Amino acid sequence: MALPDETTDELLSACRTTVGDELRSLTYFTPEEYDHLYLREDLERGDDPEAFVENERQGFSSQRTYEWSELGDYEYTIRVFEFGHLVRVIGDEEGVYVTTGDLTMDRFGELVEAVQSILRGE
Repeated sequence: MALPDETTDELLSACRTTVGDELRSLTYFTPEEYDHLYLREDLERGDDPEAFVENERQGFSSQRTYEWSELGDYEYTIRVFEFGHLVRVIGDEEGVYVTTGDLTMDRFGELVEAVQSILRGE
């Protein structure tokens, strides 16, 4: 799957602007396809990226699960790992996950806002 170059550039620019050198990778996905848009030079892609992407696709059904929650609308997911974080932002039929180094909660919020506005076409 190929995103338009303009959208790819917008996503990468928004992520780089928000998290700077802490950006590790950027992946765009839909329920059927995915595209790795960026991987930092000093990192290697895992052996089974499809399994990783498939795990993040579960967010489409999670979003519907939480529709009636007293917590309000689902916004995004942060996963914490030994060497960094994964932030997943999804819309109705498309999503992005970004892996980062260590960030503060404020920067995660800024990152999510930037990605959401691009996915909504704003």
